Amino acid sequence: MNKEKLNKKKYKEEYEEGLDLLWPSDKEEKTTRKFYRDLSQLSKKINYTKKKNLIFFEQVSRIIKGNG
Repeated sequence: MNKEKLNKKKYKEEYEEGLDLLWPSDKEEKTTRKFYRDLSQLSKKINYTKKKNLIFFEQVSRIIKGNG
């Protein structure tokens, strides 16, 4: 990848309509993407653990009731 693209600074685009867009620097964008990727992986892990625990409790319940 081109090093110039990796070192892009934060910049602002101004439009005639009065809209100003502030774009993040590459470092900020990389940090944000990593944060959301980590958050997504954590969420998946938590959901998997909850599902696993639910299945376990359902099995215990079946055993207690005599259906398992």
